[in-house]
Amino acid sequence: MSDTYVASIDQGTTGTRFMVFDHSGQVVANAYEKHEQIYPEPGWVEHDPLEIWENTQDVVRQGLEDGGIEASQLEALGITNQRETTVVWDRETGKPVHNALVWQDRRTTDRVEELQEAGKVDEIREKTGLEADAYFSATKTEWILDNAEPLKMQSARGESLRDRAEAGELMMGTIDAWLIYNLTGNHITDVTNASRTMLYDIREMEWDEDLLEEFGVDESMLPEVRPSSDEEYYGHTDPDGFLGEEIPVAGALGDQQAALFGQTCFDEGDAKNTYGTGSFYLMNTGNEAVESEHGLLTTIGFQMSGEPVQYALEGSIFITGAAIEWLEDVDLINNAAQTAELARSVDSTDGVYMVPAFTGLGAPHWDGRARGTIVGMTRGTRKEHIVRATLESIAYQTRDVAEAMEADSGVEMTSLRVDGGAVKNNFLCQLQSDIIQTDIARPEVDETTALGSAYAAGLAVGYWETVDELRDNWQIDREFSAEMDAEEADRMYGRWDDAVERSLDWAREE
Repeated sequence: MSDTYVASIDQGTTGTRFMVFDHSGQVVANAYEKHEQIYPEPGWVEHDPLEIWENTQDVVRQGLEDGGIEASQLEALGITNQRETTVVWDRETGKPVHNALVWQDRRTTDRVEELQEAGKVDEIREKTGLEADAYFSATKTEWILDNAEPLKMQSARGESLRDRAEAGELMMGTIDAWLIYNLTGNHITDVTNASRTMLYDIREMEWDEDLLEEFGVDESMLPEVRPSSDEEYYGHTDPDGFLGEEIPVAGALGDQQAALFGQTCFDEGDAKNTYGTGSFYLMNTGNEAVESEHGLLTTIGFQMSGEPVQYALEGSIFITGAAIEWLEDVDLINNAAQTAELARSVDSTDGVYMVPAFTGLGAPHWDGRARGTIVGMTRGTRKEHIVRATLESIAYQTRDVAEAMEADSGVEMTSLRVDGGAVKNNFLCQLQSDIIQTDIARPEVDETTALGSAYAAGLAVGYWETVDELRDNWQIDREFSAEMDAEEADRMYGRWDDAVERSLDWAREE
């Protein structure tokens, strides 16, 4: 088995990564390519699905070449993806009818407010475990069908996209389904991605007729829903296609569930936080879908072939790593690595708080009209204070979610497993430990999102026999313990709520 591997396509918000793992879970090949972020209007975010597919092929070829690996050495391929991002495409041509609407996109906020006014929020939460929010795929699909300009060759018959959808001519899916379709020709998603559409009943484990009717989504558009690790496989790559080999595509998880899986959080009470563009804190709640009373989401954690679903509580924080990117965009820093040095150069923020609500606030506030806010500045405020306040905002948002998680689950957290690009920042990891007053464990392989989908695919084809083998692979790189006095942490956190209050309900039409 030493000369065979399992690979993962990790299609994220800002780019696409291809990684190859050996039996011990170590990375043996890695390639990455960014794609364009398209902002047609304020609060609108789109991606070009064709660019994503082209980049996927490029990084797979590049990764194999750089790693000196033949495609024939891959025993399985797993997929993980930015969740909620929605594509609608033509069944016959395989071409998208519009750019993908990205999870961050807020254009359907008005529609969500209609749902709230119509008293439909509780029904949506009960069935899907989700808050009614523009974050999810349901209103995005509805918007595309109602507003996208039909392609000229398609509209020659004078048919709207809705007419074409009802005629069975269109397909929709999250990015995993788009990639699986292009790799195998099959229209399939996994349970974790289905659970993020706001169209799927997570207890009945089926597309919900009432929600499909509410959002005008014809069931013929929807992918088949399969386990996250599927011994029946989603399909095989085309031997005449870009890889030149028939490789099983056998695992898929939305990126945050993939990180939960990659961090080997297989047992009830296990928790992890991934720091990427946003941050996503998930706790495994076992076979019970725990209802949140504190603004968290109830979601599907993962499902193995032939086994019951494992559920999770999730705190979705929309902007964390993207706040550091913003610092770079406005020339306060030259690169992300500089944040730790600048933040350390001052003892505190001097009372400055930054609320990075650039695309509204997620858990536990759920305010789509909140906007980014900096408060507490004086004439003596320097860029070092703003940089430090930005890093602190990541820690405060995580504490918001951690406290909600403990209240909902009744489980007191003693250690939090972390991953994602931002955890390379030791200052942030220590700050996080201080603010939530718990241990932080950073694993050796911090690309746990890609690792999780590789694990799911590898288990499906027997590359790994049991999850115990995966637990054995998990190794700590470094642990961080709270050094700050609890009273000081509480004092700093105490003004965070005041700052959040000032960001709420800001984006109002004049």
